[in-house]
Amino acid sequence: MKRKEVDVLVVGSGAGGLAAAVCSAHRKLSVIVAEKEPVIGGTTARSGGWMWIPGNSPARRDGFEDSAEKARTYLQHETGEHFDAKRVDAFLEAGPKAIDFYESQTSLQFDLGPFFADYHPTAPGGMDGGRSLVARPFDGRELGEEIHRLRPPMWEITFLGMMIGSGKELLHFFNVTRSPISALYVARLFLKFLRDTAFYGRPMRLMNGNALVARLAKSAFDKGVQIWTSSPVRGLVRDEAGRVIGARVERPDGAVEVISKNGVVLAAGGFPQDAVRRKELMPHSPSGHEHVSPAPPGNTGDGLRLGESVGATVDTTLPNAAAWVPISRPLRPDGTLGTFPHFVDRSKPGVIAVTRSGRRFVNEANSYHDFCQAMIKRCREEDGPGAENAAWFITDHRAFRKYGLGFAKPAPVPYGKLIRNGYLMRGESLADIARQIGADPAALEDSVQRLNADARRGEDTEFGKGSTSYNRSLGDPEHGPNPCLAPIETGPFYAVRLYVGDLGTFAGLRANEYAQVLDEDGKPIDGLYAVGNDAASIMGGNYPGGGITLGPAVTFGYIAARHMSGAND
Repeated sequence: MKRKEVDVLVVGSGAGGLAAAVCSAHRKLSVIVAEKEPVIGGTTARSGGWMWIPGNSPARRDGFEDSAEKARTYLQHETGEHFDAKRVDAFLEAGPKAIDFYESQTSLQFDLGPFFADYHPTAPGGMDGGRSLVARPFDGRELGEEIHRLRPPMWEITFLGMMIGSGKELLHFFNVTRSPISALYVARLFLKFLRDTAFYGRPMRLMNGNALVARLAKSAFDKGVQIWTSSPVRGLVRDEAGRVIGARVERPDGAVEVISKNGVVLAAGGFPQDAVRRKELMPHSPSGHEHVSPAPPGNTGDGLRLGESVGATVDTTLPNAAAWVPISRPLRPDGTLGTFPHFVDRSKPGVIAVTRSGRRFVNEANSYHDFCQAMIKRCREEDGPGAENAAWFITDHRAFRKYGLGFAKPAPVPYGKLIRNGYLMRGESLADIARQIGADPAALEDSVQRLNADARRGEDTEFGKGSTSYNRSLGDPEHGPNPCLAPIETGPFYAVRLYVGDLGTFAGLRANEYAQVLDEDGKPIDGLYAVGNDAASIMGGNYPGGGITLGPAVTFGYIAARHMSGAND
C-alpha cells in the first residue's frame, strides 16, 4: 500500500470539512481532504447555505445589538435539558472570530439576512434578525477547471437549472408578470444563465450553499490544500498508544495510507442516507425507508462508523435525530422521484396544510422543523403508532398562480405536466380535492371556512399563522392585513403531497468544545476530531434559527484547526 504523510487529513468536503481544511492550511499545516464522491461540496452545495452565528461582524455593522449572553439564554431555552454549556460557549466565543477570519483571510464573504428572524423570536434571548448569514454570490469562473468538480445545486430548487437567491431576488421572480422592473431583472439573469450554460455547461453565477462551497474550495486551493475526490476513507489508523494517526484511503489508482501528524477530522455529513441508522433513530421511519432525504447519496454515515471503530459513541439521546423538513416528490427528467424541500410556500397567504383527516395541524409558517414535528404527532394521534406520515398543502387558483406551490411555479410557468404525472392534484371543488387525497370532504371544507373567516380579520385564531416576525418574513409583504393569511375560495383548488425529510442529521459523535471526538468514558480520542453533522448537534435536537447546522460547522472547523495547530488565539 502506498503511504503519504500530511499534517491534517479531513474526511468529507462539505462546509465543515472545507472550513477545517482552510483554517488548518492558513496555520501552515499541510492538508488533504478525502471526498468519497466524485464532486466537492456534500450536502452544503445543495443547501440554502445559511449560517447562524450570533454576534457576527456584518450584523454589528448593520446596527444589530446582540451578545453572547443573549444568544446563550436563547440556546439554553431552545435546547432544554440537552444544553451543552461548554460546547455552546465555545461556539459563541469562536463564531464571530471565525467570521472575521474568513472575511479577512479567505475568499469567503458574507451577506447578512437582516430580516431573517430566529425561528422562535419571542423566546428569551430570541432576535428578529441579525444572526443568519449567507455566502455572497460567487462567479464560478474563479475556480477555473475545478468548477467541474463542484457539486451542482439541487435541480428541484432551481428554475430551469438557474439558481435563485432569497429575499429581494425571490420577490422579483414572484412579481415577474406584475412589475416591469422585476421582468427586466429576471430577463437579465436568464440571459446570463443561458450564456454560462452555452460556454461552460453549467451556471457560473453561484448562490447560497453552492457559493459557500465554491468560496471555501477557492480558499482551500489558494492555500495549497489537496482535495481528493472519488476517494472514500476505509478505516482509521492508530499507533500503539491508541492515538489516531491517519487513515486508509481508497484512491482511483489504488489504496493509500495517509499518515496525518496533527489529526484526522471527520466531516462526512452524518447519516441521512443510512437506512439502518434511520430505522434505529427515526420513529417515523420504522423500516428506514419511509424517510425522504435530499442529501447526496454518499452521506451514509461513514464518519460515524469510523469514529465508532476506534471507541467513539453516537449521542442517541436527542429528542430529534435530524433537522426535519417537509418534502414533496416531483418527477425528474430521468424518471426518478426528486426531493423538493418546502421552505417558502408554507408561509404564503392562501396556503394551508392538512392531514388525511382534512384538518389543519400546525401554523404552516413556523419553521420546517416545527412543521414536521407537528405532522408526525398528528398522524400518530389520528392513525396510531407506525402510521404513515402524510400531509398535503392545499391552495386555491389565485394563490397558486401568484406564488406557486412546491415545485409548481407561479404564472406564467405552465403546470399541466405536473398534474399529468401526479405531482400536483387539481379539483374543481374542495370536495373533489378531499376525495383525491383520501380526506373527509366535510372536514376539509370546515377547515377552509374557519381559515377564511380568520383571514378576513387578519388573525389565525387556530394556530397563529403570521403572528411572529419569522412567520411574516416569508409571507407576502404586499398582502394585508396579515402577510401570511388569505381566504381559499377561488377554484380550481390544488394539493401537493408531503413527506418527512431532513436538512441534516443531529445525532452524531459525542465531541468536546475543541471538536475532539470522545470515547465512551467521555475522554478525548487523541488525534480524532468531528465537525458538521458527524458531531452531535449543539442545538439539543431542536432548530432555533436559519443556519444552525452550517453555522456551527464552519465555526467548529475553525476551532478544530486552531486546536490541531496548538494555537491559543
